[in-house]
Amino acid sequence: MSLYRNFLSVGGLTLVSRVAGFARDALMAAVLGTGPAADAFFAAFRFPNLFRRLFAEGAFNTAFVPMFSGALEKQGPDEARDLAARIMSWLVAMLVVVTILAEIFMPQLMVAFVPGFVDDKDKFDLTVLLTRIMFPYLACMSLMAAYGAILNSLGRFFAAAFAPVILNIVNIAAMIPLVTFWVQDPAGAAVWVGVATMFGGLAQLWLVWAAIKRADFVPGFRLPRFDPEVRRFWVLAIPAILTGGITQINIFVGTIIASGADNAISILNYADRLYQLPLGIIGIAIGTVLLPELSRHLKGGRDTEARATQDQSLLIAMLLSMPAATALIAMAEPIVRVLFERGAFDAVASYQTAQALIAFSTGLPAYVLIRVLQPGYFAREDTITPTIFAGISVVANIGLSLLLFPTYLHVGIALATSISAWLNAIMLAAFLARRGHFALTWAEWRKHGLIIAISVIMGGALYLLAARGARHMATTAPIWEQVGVLGLLVGFGMVVYFTLVHITGAQPMGALLRRLRRRG
Repeated sequence: MSLYRNFLSVGGLTLVSRVAGFARDALMAAVLGTGPAADAFFAAFRFPNLFRRLFAEGAFNTAFVPMFSGALEKQGPDEARDLAARIMSWLVAMLVVVTILAEIFMPQLMVAFVPGFVDDKDKFDLTVLLTRIMFPYLACMSLMAAYGAILNSLGRFFAAAFAPVILNIVNIAAMIPLVTFWVQDPAGAAVWVGVATMFGGLAQLWLVWAAIKRADFVPGFRLPRFDPEVRRFWVLAIPAILTGGITQINIFVGTIIASGADNAISILNYADRLYQLPLGIIGIAIGTVLLPELSRHLKGGRDTEARATQDQSLLIAMLLSMPAATALIAMAEPIVRVLFERGAFDAVASYQTAQALIAFSTGLPAYVLIRVLQPGYFAREDTITPTIFAGISVVANIGLSLLLFPTYLHVGIALATSISAWLNAIMLAAFLARRGHFALTWAEWRKHGLIIAISVIMGGALYLLAARGARHMATTAPIWEQVGVLGLLVGFGMVVYFTLVHITGAQPMGALLRRLRRRG
């Protein structure tokens, strides 16, 4: 299957997941709004996710995949399966230790994580309870990420990409009765959704385990032990974990700062969910497919193919992320209002969330570019350089957050995140170019320039049309009318954008369709 078809497959499944996630978030906004229970739930849910990205995504998507792909390419499936078993034994051991310690010391951890909640005893106690309920979710997601890394390296992308849909379905099913029975009890609703999240995590893990079992590639479990290959894994993984750790410090500090203002954590969460839609479809899909693809080419000595793969990934990233960013900026408030403004989520919450969404969206192309550029280092087993760049960007993020938060509150935190993402992307691109692994021709620069210009034109048109049609997307209009008009605007923007992209030659649609149809 071609690179573009793999992008489409993973991105399409991520789109299904994010649409289901919007349905979940709309229900959650109606039940929890942006009040204390919402802040407690989102802080509690974010905590295990910090560790998941640290242990699973950090180590396995950067250190494990190149090693596993190399073993698969050079030594065959049996050796690759044995390598996976030896490395996963360490992941399981760490998860057991971390989970036990976190459950015991959760109140102390929450004092450090959300110090702004300490003065509100009810809010703090609810956060501790919810985090204890959901922290084992870390183990489910980490094992799922490890199994998913194996499946992706085998060229099987469906199960890992579809698994998040299961979580959203479980949460939606759990929240439907909340709208009827517990709409006046946000704390009870938050606990109920926390329990449902754990069940959703178990369902996700089962789905991916079943897929790897069908592939006859289940690694056996054994006691952790050191050998030369495991030692080499840790040499690569520790910088990757530090990179993930630095990124999570970013989020950690942002949460600490945001906990000092009422509703800031929940506002940032809703805005984050919206810009994560294109990031998930584009950036995560490209990163998921690109790393094993690059690793296989480089391990096989196919440098030209590796370079072409990275260039294609960069083009598709810009082709999709730029219009997504400008559309989110142009229509931030209508999008938030139509999706979330009902029940406990009022007009003030819509405005505040829209402002945060605009700030996040300015950095969306940078987030996607990071996903494209980092595999250029990881596939070459260089995990140290991206760690240094991540460290520089996190220092910038923390400094900017502290500088901007007193004046701009949650918008300042979102803007600081975007600026630091651009800094990281620029450093990654500059050093890849310096090493001779990345260079754009004049024709490619022209294409990227056209994509940016066309995106700005489309965004301006959407802004004017959204202003003209504001009454059709107001809460006083029927929900079908709000969704219909918003959908028409999105469709209009897509038609304008891809028509101009085709006419200007930035990306002829015929060539794109041929790449999608290509199977190898």
